[in-house]
Amino acid sequence: MSKTIVALDFSSKEEVVDFLKQFDEPIYVKIGMELTYACGLEIVKTVKEMGHNIFLDLKLHDIPNTVKGGMKNLAKLGVNMTNVHAAGGIAMMKAAKEGLALGAQGQSPLCIAVTQLTSTSKEAMNEELGIEGEVIDCVVKYALNAKAAGLDGVVCSVHEAAAIKKACGPGFLTVTPGIRLASDSVDDQKRVATPSYAKEQGCDYIVVGRSITKSKNPKETYDLIENMMK
Repeated sequence: MSKTIVALDFSSKEEVVDFLKQFDEPIYVKIGMELTYACGLEIVKTVKEMGHNIFLDLKLHDIPNTVKGGMKNLAKLGVNMTNVHAAGGIAMMKAAKEGLALGAQGQSPLCIAVTQLTSTSKEAMNEELGIEGEVIDCVVKYALNAKAAGLDGVVCSVHEAAAIKKACGPGFLTVTPGIRLASDSVDDQKRVATPSYAKEQGCDYIVVGRSITKSKNPKETYDLIENMMK
């Protein structure tokens, strides 16, 4: 399976289908809030029918029983991976795993936890969220909580992946957004890096959006990034 997850940050089914027609073999894609809220969960069925692997990125964060029920229904969609916010706590993350197991049609989807968003700076974390210290310390603590809850890994910045692997073990997955080619704008994200640097840090999966979806030749750019991760 590929190490590059392409973020389908589109607002219509037609855009998604046109984009994916450029790929003649299955790839791993991320379906997030923008696309889900535009098209509903039917878009998952559409992408699955085209043969692609899906990371459903809806970041559940609620009381444990609500998350359990939500995950039970999401698991029925047959996605490969989904996620919660680690800030919801260990009990909520355990409930997410339980829900996925109840709803899974066969193998249960991987469940990972968002540590800190890649748009979050130290200043924002300290002053706005009221969490003291360095971002890395909060991220590692959240990762340890996710592991204690039985989750498969976390979403984190490339710059935190090595520390998470050290704390949680090599089998604990790190899924890293905020990936840009050296020539690209960083846009609204703070903690970003290139695919080559992500590989050096031991990242299991990288999430790439605009660098591929806005490329003049998305397939060519995708292949370039995949080769960087091999």
